[in-house]
Amino acid sequence: MASEAVTIPVEGPDGPRDMRVSSPSRVIWPEAGVTKLQLVEYLVAVAPAFLRANGDRPLALERYPAGVDGEMFFSKNPPKGKPAFLREVMVTYPSARSHPQLVADEAASLVWMAQMNTVVFHPWPSRAGDIDHPDQLRIDLDPQQGKGFPDAVEAAFVLREVLDEAGLSPMIKTSGNRGVHVFTRIEPRWDFIEVRHAVIAAARALERRMPDDVTTAWWKEERGERVFVDFNQAARDRTIAGAYSPRATAGATVSMPVRWDDLADIAPGDFTVLSTPAILAERGDAWEDAPEPGVLDTLLEWWERDLANGQGEMPYPPDYPKMPGEPPRVQPSKARKPVAD
Repeated sequence: MASEAVTIPVEGPDGPRDMRVSSPSRVIWPEAGVTKLQLVEYLVAVAPAFLRANGDRPLALERYPAGVDGEMFFSKNPPKGKPAFLREVMVTYPSARSHPQLVADEAASLVWMAQMNTVVFHPWPSRAGDIDHPDQLRIDLDPQQGKGFPDAVEAAFVLREVLDEAGLSPMIKTSGNRGVHVFTRIEPRWDFIEVRHAVIAAARALERRMPDDVTTAWWKEERGERVFVDFNQAARDRTIAGAYSPRATAGATVSMPVRWDDLADIAPGDFTVLSTPAILAERGDAWEDAPEPGVLDTLLEWWERDLANGQGEMPYPPDYPKMPGEPPRVQPSKARKPVAD
């Protein structure tokens, strides 16, 4: 029986590369009816904007061998069969383990990753040449049960004011689901702990302005019907879907950069694997003319101020080593009461 595989030419730095796509008609998003070949065509169409945002960064791959309704696994080590042109970089994790991760430099890299059943692309906030110092400050606004995308948008506009007061110029994108991602370019002078502290300071400032609508509570049972500011997405080895990355949603949505002036008039479902190439061609890349990198001095001053006022370190993800000053990782309602003397 003849193979269904197709070969497509993909422009590269030294001319076109012939990239093989097996099972091109296999449906990746059953509800939206989007196939593997359509995913590949999408990645080729948006590659210049995708690579501006996510290129030259270690990538973790969220892979769905049986489509988005099937099982998923994260791939950090480069999958077997990596082509010679695909770059990798050595990355050290909080556990002190090190191993290589892929770096995307051209459209053919994205096509090969899609061939390996990658749906969601998770770039690090630091560059391949300086893993330890992020050049992006990322804040994930995650609506909890009872809240939705409009609530995340409302919080994003107030967060923009907070970051502006800190001397930063944030950019915005949809998460591709119900949330909003706020990104700010920063000079790569601070390590992951310092960047995380800056995010916590901004999150606390936002929470003080919107106490009924926004929370920094790490434990889900304490968040209520509010928008959670996920500060731990700024921890080392924690990543979120990159700009223009598809998402494993029923509608085949993508995480779409938008301009602040357009944010109030959009919905996550506006941007899909099928619709985004035309939108991008018409409106251009909202992040192409990104602001100059900023500094974290003011946010870190706020962190020190809050520290002096008794607002200390926040819990890290449970798979991290215990961090200096970190509170217990036991949910307060489940913590055992102290034994009386």
